[in-house]
Amino acid sequence: MSDQAKQTIWIFGDQLNPDISSLQGQTPGDCRILMVESLQKLKSRNWHAQRQHVVVSAMMHFAEELREKGFEVDYQLATSFKKGLERHCQNNAVTEVSAMEPSSWKFRKFLEKNGIRIIPNNQFICSYSEFAEWSKSRKQLRLEDFYRWQRKRLTVLMSDGDPAGGRWNFDSDNREPPPKDGRSWPSPAKFPLDPTDELILSRLSDGWGKYPEGIWPVTRAQALVRLREFIDTGLPQFGTYEDAMLASEWKLSHSCLSSSLNLGLLHPSEVLAAAEKAYNEGAAPLNSVEGFIRQILGWREYIWGLYWLWMPDYAESNFFSADQDVPPVFLGTAETSMSCVSSAMNHLREYGYAHHIVRLMIFGNLALTAGINPQAMTKWMTASFVDSSEWVMVPNVVGMALYADGGSMSTKPYASGGAYINRMSDSCRTCSFNPKKRIGEDACPFTTLYWDFLDRNRDQLSSNHRLAIQFGNLDRLNDIDQIRERAIDVRERLAIGNL
Repeated sequence: MSDQAKQTIWIFGDQLNPDISSLQGQTPGDCRILMVESLQKLKSRNWHAQRQHVVVSAMMHFAEELREKGFEVDYQLATSFKKGLERHCQNNAVTEVSAMEPSSWKFRKFLEKNGIRIIPNNQFICSYSEFAEWSKSRKQLRLEDFYRWQRKRLTVLMSDGDPAGGRWNFDSDNREPPPKDGRSWPSPAKFPLDPTDELILSRLSDGWGKYPEGIWPVTRAQALVRLREFIDTGLPQFGTYEDAMLASEWKLSHSCLSSSLNLGLLHPSEVLAAAEKAYNEGAAPLNSVEGFIRQILGWREYIWGLYWLWMPDYAESNFFSADQDVPPVFLGTAETSMSCVSSAMNHLREYGYAHHIVRLMIFGNLALTAGINPQAMTKWMTASFVDSSEWVMVPNVVGMALYADGGSMSTKPYASGGAYINRMSDSCRTCSFNPKKRIGEDACPFTTLYWDFLDRNRDQLSSNHRLAIQFGNLDRLNDIDQIRERAIDVRERLAIGNL
């Protein structure tokens, strides 16, 4: 029993930075630190091994860093967060428990219920209250409007009040298919696993995927190395091919900083500053820098704001009443002849990662057109990706990928046939399915399901003006009955793991 009465600061596994708001102004003599590793949380999903490892390892390393600074850290291995809190309070003279606001709506409610003093979260550039205020004057929320507002108010990538280069958006320069020259792509240095990592690996719960080999930073020092590495070797060629997919290359020039940002090891402001500095010094072209800044200052902050604006009901949205289970091929219990899905799963199994187009146009697109339940898909994505968090996955899966919100986030569903995948990847070259065919045994499942999806959901979608051309093309098809039959077969085979 610790007799000295102090306040407790509870730090969660995605707040692993000495500059978090709950630690500001605190000294070792002022407070104790509580950190809880919850067995209930670890057992709640079939987590990818690298997802489990990066969170627990980062927590334990941060606890050690705080101890080295003189803080008293109570690192609880507990059956649940509540049990860890109770045991801490039983074993210590606690005057008050405070915490920086968590990233989960449900966990915030848990803290409120248990009398925890909540301090505003400072891990984002735009707080969700600022986002809510911005949204009040908008008839429709659009990423582009928010992104430009962010750029202006923070003077990021601006020149005398105008966007650098005279344009806000360089997306048109950043949609090239993968190059065919066999070029090499930046390869991240691996961080050696230390005794803490080895201890964690010995006691992780059963999961899936390859065990970690030092790809994902677990300390702030490692995250800063990865940031510098990306700025020097990845950012210069990032933009042009940011939407491309290659079967033999798991990340191309993407930054792989998302896990570090989402754990708190990096703050978005320092990432943005590093990218803008590279542009100003001529070390990276504007299309790459703008595209990357759009991801961090635009999309990431937009998703954070939407999550808090629309929760909790938003998570249960199911516009199409989709009711299919996550297919066995996504669960790693079946193989598939679809080359694009197979390579995406290989990368996910190997690294716990796939970049945004793979997530949206392979995993999300297949789930959307096959009718996978959005809540089941969200749970799977959350458990499978090394950079996952509820605030990340709910809007991205429910809204962006599966259109389960009926268009609150996107003006049309991101459904696509095999033509898009054929253009933006090299998978179709070796696939037994033909992306140009919609019926027949060798018809690409994406192409079949795309037309069937439009046909199946005509009542919900036909009034959408952005789909007028697509429905016009659908009405001209003379093989819709065969498409429907083929789609039933595809969906049944996908469900049993035989596609």
